[in-house]
Amino acid sequence: MPLLTTTIGAYPKPKSVKIPDWFDPGAMDSSVATRDYVQAVAKLGAEAEKVIAQGVKEVIEDQVACGIDIPTDGEVKRENYVHYHCRHLEGFDFEHLTHRVLRGGAYETDLPTVRGPVKARAPFLPGDWKLAQSFTERPVKMTLPGPMTITDTTADEHYGDPIALGRDLAEALNQEVLALAEAGCRHIQIDEPLFARKPKEALDYGLENIARCWQGVPDGVIKTMHMCCGYPNYLDQQDYAKADPRAYFDLAQAVDESVVDAISIEDAHRPNDLSLLDLFQNTTVIFGVIAIARSRVETVEEVRERLKAALEHLPPERLVAAPDCGLGHLGRELAMKKLKVLGQAAKSV
Repeated sequence: MPLLTTTIGAYPKPKSVKIPDWFDPGAMDSSVATRDYVQAVAKLGAEAEKVIAQGVKEVIEDQVACGIDIPTDGEVKRENYVHYHCRHLEGFDFEHLTHRVLRGGAYETDLPTVRGPVKARAPFLPGDWKLAQSFTERPVKMTLPGPMTITDTTADEHYGDPIALGRDLAEALNQEVLALAEAGCRHIQIDEPLFARKPKEALDYGLENIARCWQGVPDGVIKTMHMCCGYPNYLDQQDYAKADPRAYFDLAQAVDESVVDAISIEDAHRPNDLSLLDLFQNTTVIFGVIAIARSRVETVEEVRERLKAALEHLPPERLVAAPDCGLGHLGRELAMKKLKVLGQAAKSV
């Protein structure tokens, strides 16, 4: 059997979907997409649902054409994977953003602000999933931001305690996860790139909150967590800071002993010491073999060889081939070239 393939989340938005996002060329300040999102959707007018549906259809068809077994909806409807979800939760203020200096002073932006208790509203992702799933017979994976990552990508003016905020976020996320499962979604992914940035906090309380996100989920749902090491501001950026490469080793055993069924890690932009894979005795590894921040297109042979190396540490039923992270920076043409390489390499191992 060939290896399964999946994508991680974001895909380049079709030109017809004029919704701003973090990947807009030259958009160094992510708050622009957050501020303009509602107005941009409103400008689509009565055709908004139709335009978004057609965009999701195109993104799904692209992935299937490239040989992806478990596509995502491409997050077409979202300005970014974090704030889109927060818009649907009680407690978040998107009218009065809070200025923050991040990454040790390297980045400044305005963030939505927690001003009251965080609670779930009516489920919204089941509708997004049903739309995407209507365009393919392959199982569509839906993605949600994790509690620790939401906490780091918003401003807290209510809790004053990331542990308490994370706990309430996990409870709210759990309601969405359960609604997705009830709707029939069998691949649900929670994105926690902050785990690699803050492994101590991930071990202290992050994984506990991940377990809260999954509580009550029925058998048959594949509980996936994505844990990349950092995103650039633009394609081919050379100097962006990534998480400490030791973080994966620090977290591997705890992740393997957790409720998580599959862990998504990056390996293309910065290859790992593959002894890392030996630490996952129970967990499926979604292995990033396509770089999402470089315009160079990998060859089928080099991707195949990396997958073969990984298979020296994992059985094929616990190895899934994927890009490192979302594909938003690449543009459609480049994204498809890279995904075709991924599909061909995975099928030829």
